[in-house]
Amino acid sequence: MRRREFITLLGIAGTLWPLAADAQYYGHTPRVAVLMGGLEVGDANGEAEIRALEEGLKELGWTRGQNIDLNYYWPGAQTSQARTIADEIVATQPDLVLSRSTPATTALMRAVLPIIFVLVTDPIGSGFVRNLERPGFNLTGFSTFEASAGAKWLELLKEAAPNVSRIALLFNPETAPFAQGYLSSAETAGRALGATVISVPSSTDADIKDAFTARAREGNGGIIGIADTFITDHCDLIIALATQNRLPAIYGSPIFTRSGGLMVYSPDDVDIYRRAAGYVDRILRGAHPAQLPVQQPDKFTLSVNLKAARAIGLRLPQTLLARADEIIE
Repeated sequence: MRRREFITLLGIAGTLWPLAADAQYYGHTPRVAVLMGGLEVGDANGEAEIRALEEGLKELGWTRGQNIDLNYYWPGAQTSQARTIADEIVATQPDLVLSRSTPATTALMRAVLPIIFVLVTDPIGSGFVRNLERPGFNLTGFSTFEASAGAKWLELLKEAAPNVSRIALLFNPETAPFAQGYLSSAETAGRALGATVISVPSSTDADIKDAFTARAREGNGGIIGIADTFITDHCDLIIALATQNRLPAIYGSPIFTRSGGLMVYSPDDVDIYRRAAGYVDRILRGAHPAQLPVQQPDKFTLSVNLKAARAIGLRLPQTLLARADEIIE
């Protein structure tokens, strides 16, 4: 279906949007499908996220199994599986879909259903919304993009390893068209702190390996791995190379410290799910997604892995550890 035709259908659908949320209006208990993109059943992070969602909904008067049905779908990391499950969800015609990640939301794009996305970095570039203030389509949600994170990554890396002076910012241009915002922010911070930030577009394993080899050869090198699906998918390789080359690194996705990476500074995923409960409530009570602005992160967390620090011979300062939200021994 072409985008113009899709938008036309949305306009028609918008005139039929629910005006109330109780079971009497729907003729049934409202059904919400939650597509947990990128995660397998039982994932600890995912379980924490859905607990936050359900706690937030309960505070707003919605209790699973009583006046709302919440059905969770776990497609894992395979994009093809996300598309298959998205088709299954659309076939059941839920009253609302909550989708986790850009691939999961992309898989639902043809659905003329209200959709709330979470953990999406670039909703405009991905074609989900027209703009952040007035999304315009049947989707709205919560972006994880905050350009100033680039500066924060650089500052934290310099605090952890003051000698670093040449820092590679890793990203894949195809999966992270938003990387320039992070890069500009990091470059500005680098000039103030006496460090050079090097843009390293990477789309293959070889590109990533070359980036680490170059920083190790130059000396005083460091790595920033942004919140990019390509970088996250190569988590194990990147962590292994950082350890092998004894390079300090900071990342934008929580999966890294939990998998053995040194440091992560990232939006608080659990907080985003708790906030998403408010949009679920508002849409079930009659609001149209096009009327609800895309929200950006307002809470970030710092995670530090001490084992990773020891592996590269790095002693982290107590001032940094004192500010960490999570310390992995």
